Amino acid sequence: QVQLVESGGGLVQAGESLRLSCSISGRTFNTVGWFRQRPEKEREFVAGIDRTGATTSYEDSVKGRFTISRDNVKNTVYLQLNSLKSEDTAVYYCMGRDGTTPVRELWLYDYWGQGTPVTVSS
Repeated sequence: QVQLVESGGGLVQAGESLRLSCSISGRTFNTVGWFRQRPEKEREFVAGIDRTGATTSYEDSVKGRFTISRDNVKNTVYLQLNSLKSEDTAVYYCMGRDGTTPVRELWLYDYWGQGTPVTVSS
């Protein structure tokens, strides 16, 4: 059974940091992406990473603040969130796909977890 389990979310103040984890079991994915769904908004791409970690991609508003990484031994993908802003408040989801490129299109990902909520107070 394939599972993606996100953790690490919580309530923080603006300017603080969090590290989200996505623990994957049942298989490995060539590409893993982090997406988020803000209140009353559609789910959107945040960051993606390929199998080796050599290729990463970020949404413009998080560049320089968020960092995606992966540990293939642990089959876990991380998202470091620094300098958090109130507009980063959302439920964060990790999503996996077999394709080799960390694309931004939601419909190209085949598996996802239940999400972890991040709330940033200003």
